[in-house]
Amino acid sequence: MAVPSWLERLRASSKTALVQDGKRKIHYLFDDGKEMAEEYDVKTGQLVSRKWREKNTLGGSGKWQIEVGEPISPLLGAVESELIKESSSNPVFMRKDTLSSFQWRIRNLPYPKEVYSVSVEKEQRCCVIRTTNKKYYKKFSIPDLDRYQLPLDAAALSFTHANNTLIITYQKPKEILAAEEQLQKELKKIKAASSGDGDCKTQ
Repeated sequence: MAVPSWLERLRASSKTALVQDGKRKIHYLFDDGKEMAEEYDVKTGQLVSRKWREKNTLGGSGKWQIEVGEPISPLLGAVESELIKESSSNPVFMRKDTLSSFQWRIRNLPYPKEVYSVSVEKEQRCCVIRTTNKKYYKKFSIPDLDRYQLPLDAAALSFTHANNTLIITYQKPKEILAAEEQLQKELKKIKAASSGDGDCKTQ
């Protein structure tokens, strides 16, 4: 069973913690040079954001890739974002987990619930959103299941639609819930710095 391997990687990584703005921020540095940064709500222990960064071809730090949490606003981007701006009415896809499930929200989808279908493609290890009116199509994977090498389960998937937002929920399997519980115990052992310069990078 491969569950310990990802947990072992997390345990073996170099970690620093910072508590700031009601969030516990954890920065991981792995042996292969990859970095992961997570933010948890201090009160609930819920994951608020997770992002990844790896070295680019010249050995410098690449851009952060968001896995969980709000997408970075184009307003914070470089000058080129002024030239190519996404329409504010375009669908916005983001992941926002709960303690017991993985959850994705797609904003700016005005069609009624019966238009959508969400399915699991086990061979491709992904979920697919389709619409009968052919207005929206999206494939997405669940990296957590890949890291723990767990199969996708169609019965764990459900969706709802409200306020022009499609909400897709995938119940976390018991293996992941157990691993997350173990990880939280480990993270609590890290002595967290209180809000200093706001950066929790390891040198």
